[in-house]
Amino acid sequence: MPAFFHAEFWSLANPEFWVGAGLVIFLGIIVLVGAPKKIAQGLDAKAATIQADLDEAARIRAEAEALLKQIQAERAEAEAQAADILANAKEEARLLEVSAKAKLEESIARREQMAERRIAMAESQAAAEVKAAAADLAAQATEAVLADRLRTQRSDPQIDAAIQGLAGKLS
Repeated sequence: MPAFFHAEFWSLANPEFWVGAGLVIFLGIIVLVGAPKKIAQGLDAKAATIQADLDEAARIRAEAEALLKQIQAERAEAEAQAADILANAKEEARLLEVSAKAKLEESIARREQMAERRIAMAESQAAAEVKAAAADLAAQATEAVLADRLRTQRSDPQIDAAIQGLAGKLS
């Protein structure tokens, strides 16, 4: 049993009584001064500050989530644009390849035609040179044969006329 239920506790000579009475008086003074009210107001102000901080944190979180969604949408859009750019680049590369291949084939065909023309010109030039050399050789051979005949024959008017005609044709 607690000590204050005994009669000795309530004696004015008991120091425990005075400690209890001092405590009651002290608590009374604190209540009269309004300390509990001030403590409650301080706690309410602290709770209001904490609630404001929580509200601000919730607002910032909502903004961050909205910004995250916006960034994810922008990223998806950027990835789609990158895929489109890549597809366009591949298509352009394919078209450039086809164009380059066509130009190369055209260039090869032109060069082949030029080479064939040069070969034909060289062949015709060589044929003309061969014909000219053959004509010169035939003329020399004819001249030698005729000169040989003329030496053996003194003078034949038809041969003389042919020789003079031949000389005019060769010049």
